[in-house]
Amino acid sequence: MDWPLPIRILLWPLSLVYGLAVRSRTALYRTGIFRQKRLKGAVVSVGNITLGGTGKTPMVMWLAEKFVRDGKSVAILSRGYRGERGSSDEVELMRGRLGNRVRFGIGSNRFDQGSTIECNSPVDVFLLDDGFQHLALARDVDIVMLDGSRNLTAEWLLPAGSLREPPSACSRADFMVVTRRFAQPPLAKQFFQAQTRLRGFRKWKAGSKENAAGSCADEIGAGPFFSFCGIGNPAGFADDLKRWQVAVVGSRVFRDHHKYSQNDLAALESAALAAGAAALVTTEKDEQNLPAGPGRLPVYVVVIDLVMNSERELLEGLDRLLNQRRGVAL
Repeated sequence: MDWPLPIRILLWPLSLVYGLAVRSRTALYRTGIFRQKRLKGAVVSVGNITLGGTGKTPMVMWLAEKFVRDGKSVAILSRGYRGERGSSDEVELMRGRLGNRVRFGIGSNRFDQGSTIECNSPVDVFLLDDGFQHLALARDVDIVMLDGSRNLTAEWLLPAGSLREPPSACSRADFMVVTRRFAQPPLAKQFFQAQTRLRGFRKWKAGSKENAAGSCADEIGAGPFFSFCGIGNPAGFADDLKRWQVAVVGSRVFRDHHKYSQNDLAALESAALAAGAAALVTTEKDEQNLPAGPGRLPVYVVVIDLVMNSERELLEGLDRLLNQRRGVAL
């Protein structure tokens, strides 16, 4: 949370209390006083130590694709944050991309969700989405994501800052994956660099169930465009658009997981027209939250995936740990 310094100072005592609670809870699980529950299938957790977007969802999809390609039965366990009717924008995005190749368990109790899935048929690998702090479920591999454009040494713990845990918590990770700009991560046993890659653009169709299918065209025209998003790291989206040479003449940022109303869309169109934009551009996650009714301007959705700098080394490392800890190989 990017509070002004005076507010951060006022909230600092609460951050001390929060930090003590986090460290105490972790110690209780580490010493076995709080017991973890274990699923039959191997569990690979993908999480982070900060609020905001670090690429968790693209990483979960990247891993799911790799496991499925190698013939593994895969299930994704997600809390479904700020979702409705047992889903969320991120879950719908993953479902649209992965289809029926992967099963999903959505709910706060990830062990119960995983057990229900296993009752129907065995699972080789569970992917625990946003799972680094979900210590109640035992995991075999911990992957922590970090936006390399953020300096952890300058971050404060909640509620004064955006840290969910102190940087020293990275010592629990088996792998650190740094997205966007590269930075040396703190205390990670192994780290890799990843970057979002532009696959193309998809024109949004209001009310269409085909929106999340993942298909895309190569071009959206010269624009210019008005960008908008309600994601954890809006600055990262702006940087990506610049890197992909998308001509942007204005932008608007909403709260993470924002549900857009028809009035929101109308206001965005008015701002876009005033800025001279020919169309709107947004993220796949925001696409899940757009209203059912059409608008006056076309809306283009950026379709991305993740590219690892050392894909082979990461997969070999995962393979080695899963073999050592559960006898499950990639």
